[in-house]
Amino acid sequence: MSAAFSPMPFWSTIVNGVTLIVMGSWAYFCGDSSPMALIPVGLGAGFLVLSPGVKTYNKVVAHIVALLAVATIASLFAPLSMVAAQGDSLKVFRVGLMIATTLVALFFYVKSFIDARKARVAASEV
Repeated sequence: MSAAFSPMPFWSTIVNGVTLIVMGSWAYFCGDSSPMALIPVGLGAGFLVLSPGVKTYNKVVAHIVALLAVATIASLFAPLSMVAAQGDSLKVFRVGLMIATTLVALFFYVKSFIDARKARVAASEV
């Protein structure tokens, strides 16, 4: 592994996937029994399934995971505004935590893309 690569995209993918699964399951089983509450569970499972590709720095998988993160964030903003309007702080916490972990993961994906590009440019200059 090159010095330009970091394990953080992999670990943030794992943490994000587990967070989405746990928070989505909590919402479904302990509160809102709507099937919509299971969407984050499916997204979290997607992150976990794709995490080995992130760990091996597979470029295609890394871009799919980054796109999945953007889709996850976009899909959680409507529920966040809805639960914020209800004033239920526990629901706001759950949705906010899912958004926060996904944003952190997205940060590490973008950072790894930038680092990989810098390494590629540096290698081509030698």
